[in-house]
Amino acid sequence: MTTSVGLKAAATAAAVRAGISRQRESSFWTCSGEPMIVAFLADEHLPPLAPELAREKGLSKRHQRMLRLATRALREAVSPLARVESVPVVLVGPESYEKENAAIAADFLAHLRVQSNVYFSRVGSSTAFQGRAGGIAALEHALRLLHEQKHSYVLVGGVDSHADLELLGLLDQAGRLHAYGVMDGFVPGEGAGFLLLSAQRRTPESVGLAYLAAPGLGEERGHRHSEEPHLGDGLADAVRTAVAGAPDGSIGSVFCSLNGESFGAKEWGVAAIRSSMAFRGGPRFLLNHPADCFGDLGAASGPVLVGLAAMEQRRGEIPGSSLVWCASEGAPRAAVLVSRDPATDLR
Repeated sequence: MTTSVGLKAAATAAAVRAGISRQRESSFWTCSGEPMIVAFLADEHLPPLAPELAREKGLSKRHQRMLRLATRALREAVSPLARVESVPVVLVGPESYEKENAAIAADFLAHLRVQSNVYFSRVGSSTAFQGRAGGIAALEHALRLLHEQKHSYVLVGGVDSHADLELLGLLDQAGRLHAYGVMDGFVPGEGAGFLLLSAQRRTPESVGLAYLAAPGLGEERGHRHSEEPHLGDGLADAVRTAVAGAPDGSIGSVFCSLNGESFGAKEWGVAAIRSSMAFRGGPRFLLNHPADCFGDLGAASGPVLVGLAAMEQRRGEIPGSSLVWCASEGAPRAAVLVSRDPATDLR
């Protein structure tokens, strides 16, 4: 992981457990003349852009920044492997907002190979632009690569950055950025997360942290850019599918992409009620929304949250499994169970 609270996974997890926040007033200003509150990394904490990419014309500033954000996280994820040439990468990037051009170019993966000096396989690698839910939804494709195409390992990653003037301007005009006088807004963040997945069972000698079940997916008809009423059915469907095989009361914690906006809280309320029997202690289960610490990570949310849940499972302090869910700006909704016990991996 690379986030504003930690340049590696262990540092991010420790900061989140301690409740450390990097949300700060910035040099960006809202249209009402107030400083925007953001959770961005200082430029000095990011590796420089590779010289050959720095010379390439036409790469947007946001594209370049996301390459730099992804570099350290990708290297950390592949560190247990002796060879990565046969490992495909399923990468999720930002959604396109209204009136905004695509955030990253189609050749982002090719650029990432150069930038990170990690020459993962081109065969089987792909990109998707589904935002927050994409990193969990991508697990479905990763499972096919592992079980049907017999890859030994697959990388699932997400990277995003709100450090873009055009994007911040659009969000500000919509009244969605947390600032003085804005109570129903979120703190824009940035980051990257990568998961190294294998179909092999964990052994005492392995570096595996936890087991993942197949994800539950849903489509919210009443998403932010839709005229349909927001009923919360998409997330409810995703959660119901994700927990379908889990025993009653087996889920002890939830990690989610809630970012402070009431829009997401409503659909989570619907999903939690409809699948309430799966949660240990009923409505008193532990709800984690780390955006309080590192802001809204956008497309990086899924891999980072799954990683945080896996690390907490490895610590052994959470009773039962963890549910991880994410909701995109558009229709996609996704959820997955993370457990330390392979018996919970039912699908």
